[in-house]
Amino acid sequence: MISIQVLTKQTGMTVRTLRYYDQIGLVKPSSRTEGGHRLYSEDDVKKLQQVEFLKAVGFRLQEIQDMLTEPKWNWSAGLNKQMSYVQEERRKLDKMEASLRGLMHTHVMEGEVSMEMLEQLITLSRREKAQKKHFRETYFNEHEDTLWERLPNVNRDDPDSLEWIGLLGQLKKVQGDGPEAVSVQRIIRRMAEKLEDTFGDEPLFLERLWEVRKSPEQSNQVQFYPLEPSFLDFIEAAYVVYERDQGKDSNERSR
Repeated sequence: MISIQVLTKQTGMTVRTLRYYDQIGLVKPSSRTEGGHRLYSEDDVKKLQQVEFLKAVGFRLQEIQDMLTEPKWNWSAGLNKQMSYVQEERRKLDKMEASLRGLMHTHVMEGEVSMEMLEQLITLSRREKAQKKHFRETYFNEHEDTLWERLPNVNRDDPDSLEWIGLLGQLKKVQGDGPEAVSVQRIIRRMAEKLEDTFGDEPLFLERLWEVRKSPEQSNQVQFYPLEPSFLDFIEAAYVVYERDQGKDSNERSR
């Protein structure tokens, strides 16, 4: 027989937990000392280990009690039900993680998270994936639809998305310098390089994508991260400067 104090050291369980299990009849000690202290047998310890394992995979105490005391317990149905529950909880956690990551990246880009921005992100997160897919299939051809997988996503942590988030955040900070500023053009140059690396063979797709990006209504339909129209106009103006300067460089090299 093992005393409750020794059992807590062996299992890591608390005295309070063991007393509660005894109180609800889940695991009752097989014996007691003359002074009324609980004593646990090897079978009691094995049962406690079973309880802790079943708790670890998400079963509730009442379910565990039924599983351990009901000879005709339907293990197949019980385990399948629990698996479905765990999978659903994982989907919820994955969605929550993506939302938190999006907020963290929003803070990087914006420098703050305003209530207005939060409301926009909540609205986007509630949009049905089917609605987004329908718009893409309607506005883009089948080949172009596959190119969307190359786009960065504010809710992801892949290197490409993180670099785009950083570039947009930097660009917002120097927006006041004007589209021709060296600080702005340095960032635009890197953006242009990334676009060339990712979509250099798809110029028409990029044009159509920018049309969608510039339209608040269409951007919402495809769940693009909300960027202010004034900021998008600034990016467009900075790209015009970049392309103009690139054209000058090409002309000078050809002379």
